[in-house]
Amino acid sequence: MSLARRNLVQDKVRFGLSVAGIGLAVMLILIFSGFLSGINQQVTSYLDHSPGSLVVVQSGVTSLTGTTSLLPAGTEARVRATPGVAAAVPVILQGIVLDLGGRRVTISLIGYDPKLGAGPWRLEAGREPRADDEIVLDRVLARRAGLLVGERVTMLGQQFTVAGLSSGTSSWVLSTVFARKTAVESLLRAPRATSMLFVTPTMNTTLDELQSRLDSMDGIDALPKSTLRDNDRKLLTRIFTPPVRLMAGIAFLVGTLVVGLVIYTATVERQREYGVLKAVGARNQMLYRVVTVQSFIAAGAGSVVGVVLALAAAQLIMALRPQFLLVIEVKTAAQAILAGLAMALVAALIPARAVARLEPADVFRR
Repeated sequence: MSLARRNLVQDKVRFGLSVAGIGLAVMLILIFSGFLSGINQQVTSYLDHSPGSLVVVQSGVTSLTGTTSLLPAGTEARVRATPGVAAAVPVILQGIVLDLGGRRVTISLIGYDPKLGAGPWRLEAGREPRADDEIVLDRVLARRAGLLVGERVTMLGQQFTVAGLSSGTSSWVLSTVFARKTAVESLLRAPRATSMLFVTPTMNTTLDELQSRLDSMDGIDALPKSTLRDNDRKLLTRIFTPPVRLMAGIAFLVGTLVVGLVIYTATVERQREYGVLKAVGARNQMLYRVVTVQSFIAAGAGSVVGVVLALAAAQLIMALRPQFLLVIEVKTAAQAILAGLAMALVAALIPARAVARLEPADVFRR
């Protein structure tokens, strides 16, 4: 341990570079992981804050992401008349393209009844819409467009007043805009249209019992909210995980190469010392431990630096770009530190081979 530490700190600049290389690699791994975790939270935020425990959707719809649901006429009345239904909250949901300040943005337009719920769960300013010409705009979207409460927005050719600003309703993919259900029906020219119903069972009715009763109706499916959340996450995971894992793998490779280069250089420069140790009886296993400990010291310090950098970078990114949510959990940080130690283990292989091939007689002849 003492020999390994002395070898590393003799050249402080090189040791600092190895720590920085590992730190940046760990930081990137954490940022990418936090990006995926943030997407998983954002994609299910509306379901997480909506009422009920069952969601009635059009038959065949298994996810709210990238799909459109339209319930058959009369479904709301039939669901409410079903034994075991305590409440059924109708919602109409439609993705549209909005022109804000010359910029075209994709939004998720949600029409709801303010008396029943399923609207914005947290208002940063203003209030919920009281008339069909009022909307609640996501605060991040409003900030990007320079809009304030009371200003007007054109949506599909109709004018709306921004009655309130919601928070927690945006992602880097799209933002959510809320309006009264009757307003969205008029805007989409679809009177009494409903995309889904958020259903709450009565106290003496189990979720499975009510789901079975609702599934017997034609043209609809009743899914637990947890199932929809899982399906939404799986869909986005299938899209984003491969490229993110590729970038994390590249970061791991770069960190490994940086540590490997530093430790290999330090080993080659001290060949005479290692030769003397082997000449006086030191076995290869002991020298391997010296090289490995050097790698672990550099990787351990770099991993801690990387976690600190990732936490700071995440806060900076979210401050500058609020539509991005980066969630760095303790478990993820621990995994990143383990990745840093794995870099050290891999990086120690080449220097260890150089030590194993070292012949004391060759060193003394130089």
